[in-house]
Amino acid sequence: MTLEEKQAQLVGFWVDQGDEVVAPMSDEKKSSTRYDEASAHGIGHLTRVYGTRPVDPVERAAWLWAEQTRLQRETRLGIPAIVHEECLTGLAAWKAATFPTPLAWGAAFDPELVEEVGAAVGSSMRQLGIHQGLAPVLDVIRDARWGRVDECIAEDPLVVGAIGTAYVRGLQSEGVHATLKHFVGYSASRAGRNHAPVSAGRREVEDVLLPPFEQAVRDGGARSVMNSYSDIDGVPFAADPTYLTGVLRDRWGFDGVVVSDYFSVDFLRSMHRAAADQAEAARLAITAGIDVELPSPDAYLTLADQVRDGRLAPEILDRAVRRVLTQKEELGLLDADFSAPPSAIDLDPRQHREIARRLADESLVLLSNDGVLPLDPQRTTRIAVIGPNADSPEALMGCYSFVNHVLAHHPGVPSGIELPTVLDALRAELPSAEITRTVGCAVEGDDDSGISAAVEAAEAADVAIVVVGDRAGLFGRGTVGEGNDVDTLELPGVQRRLVEATVATGTPVVVVLMTGRPYAIDWALPPRRSAEGVIVGLGAVNAEDLPESPHATIGDAHAPRPAAVLQAFFPGEEGGPAVASVLSGRVAPSGRLPVSMPRSAGSQPYSYLHAALGGRTDVTSADPTPARPFGFGLTYTTFTHSGLHVAPEVRTDGRIRASVVVHNTGEREATDVVQLYAHDEVASVTRPVAQLIGFRRVTLAAGARATVDFDIPVDRLAFTGVDGVKRVEPGRIRLWVGGACDDEETVATFDVV
Repeated sequence: MTLEEKQAQLVGFWVDQGDEVVAPMSDEKKSSTRYDEASAHGIGHLTRVYGTRPVDPVERAAWLWAEQTRLQRETRLGIPAIVHEECLTGLAAWKAATFPTPLAWGAAFDPELVEEVGAAVGSSMRQLGIHQGLAPVLDVIRDARWGRVDECIAEDPLVVGAIGTAYVRGLQSEGVHATLKHFVGYSASRAGRNHAPVSAGRREVEDVLLPPFEQAVRDGGARSVMNSYSDIDGVPFAADPTYLTGVLRDRWGFDGVVVSDYFSVDFLRSMHRAAADQAEAARLAITAGIDVELPSPDAYLTLADQVRDGRLAPEILDRAVRRVLTQKEELGLLDADFSAPPSAIDLDPRQHREIARRLADESLVLLSNDGVLPLDPQRTTRIAVIGPNADSPEALMGCYSFVNHVLAHHPGVPSGIELPTVLDALRAELPSAEITRTVGCAVEGDDDSGISAAVEAAEAADVAIVVVGDRAGLFGRGTVGEGNDVDTLELPGVQRRLVEATVATGTPVVVVLMTGRPYAIDWALPPRRSAEGVIVGLGAVNAEDLPESPHATIGDAHAPRPAAVLQAFFPGEEGGPAVASVLSGRVAPSGRLPVSMPRSAGSQPYSYLHAALGGRTDVTSADPTPARPFGFGLTYTTFTHSGLHVAPEVRTDGRIRASVVVHNTGEREATDVVQLYAHDEVASVTRPVAQLIGFRRVTLAAGARATVDFDIPVDRLAFTGVDGVKRVEPGRIRLWVGGACDDEETVATFDVV
């Protein structure tokens, strides 16, 4: 291969890039290179052929097959291009199925179902000649203010790793390579700001941020990785071989391809100021371990000349080219036949909608309920449906859905898929009810003129369903999503005022939160009691000060609050029917919080994985205790957990074999998420007060019991010691199972020896 042929394999080209802002600074980063010039010697990637504009999939496939054939026939080496697309909530293309956002995956606690989602997405991509998907996001949530929380799975690395790895397996089972992102530390930015510096210490990186990526590489066999935009302790990640080579390849054995996040190579020059020009940025990135520059030729167009004049060692260039060609061989591209493009494609078949519906059902988290849910058809014949998200298809989907990511720039183009809203679904679910619709207010802005009409509607109803929350978008176009970071965790706009005004009518109010992040809604939630009746999660509030009324807020016995609160994390195209079926009671909610529900933005960054001094203490008046903790979720029955048993001793190289009895003590079938937590009581470094080490979904009929067994490697308790070595340390471990991370309903201890 000539140097120009090698260089061409290490760049992508955004053939259809227009004026839409669908990537950071993409409006400023138009490639100055023409496609025919860039592909004269071949090309490594074609960027978002289907996902940049609304294009008919069959027509676009015909173009793609013809272009791949041209690359085979008209370039000297005849090597086709890898086609990559976004696929975080399904294939981000017109008319393709839109699944729940990853935060909803975490709420479902169901890796097997997420693997089905990955396989469904992969099957659509493969039909269209797409080879690589830019998902999953394995960033562990550290700060709810960060705009990209809706792209993340959870604040717990075990949940992120298990569910993210399941998605990798599903996608790759269809012959599409998954791309892990954003490696690593992106979500730990200061103050939750996008692209902001990361000040994480070695222990946080090793024990919290890296494990999901390691699991997806070692257990999931992921074939591609994408770098983080951020710097860690002052070193831009795109130029740091410590992780891109030392950890990823030398320690974990990854032998796939590392691609740059869009424009991140040039960002070494333009944003980090770590390179004087594009040539230096390219040299830093490829030496650190970034093999391919995306989305279009930019800094890597200097590589051939740098080899010629001795600034770049030829073996560094060859190393990256070898990896790309190996990937193309694995994908079958070197022998591909592009003579027969698909003539008919259904990107939203019934099977995909069924999977989307199951995941949406499982992801809904019931945060409070005074008995108004499920709705009684005999007592709720008049229903007022209120709120800006009640009749909004866009409110069902995350930032990287095609509707919110791309169609926002094409307002006259239909979505191409059925998107029944919560209002549509309630009318279908409750055909005999008299349902009225009032907006009340917008998602954003300070216009409260519509609240009076909402109050009138609530006063005339038996129950009011108020659907509020977010509108996902990018870089200021919305309330959550990439670049939409916030400094407050109050509901956007005047939505809290809308909720409080409807609650004040005295009509029972059910609040449905359709959001991409957890909001500070302690004002809407009652105090919480464990299975034994113990008050938990109240911070500085004394139990004897609690009001008796279930409709009174802590600290104010006269302030009313909603009768029920249901959390939906952007539940996708079938999210409307899923919400309606939970409200009606046809489906019992089974979701659990994958991220703590904060009391205020002032408690951020926060994680349930905090050490003792990271929680409520007597040496500060600031209380970070969340309004609802990680793992919390109610349903329409009650579960008890008892008889937790574990062997008294476990070797440092052994396995934790524990069992617990789960009992459905209510009157209907439902699903429990059995959560096994651990705490290392004395260790050489501070350890979390709670750490999830196992979880299992269990469905039980009314009155039924089951023994749930866990078989867990003890190295799930490993941590990085004072000397920087990760190990399992001997000592006493306390285990428990309960309704959330802070609910020690049944407890056992054992010694690691």
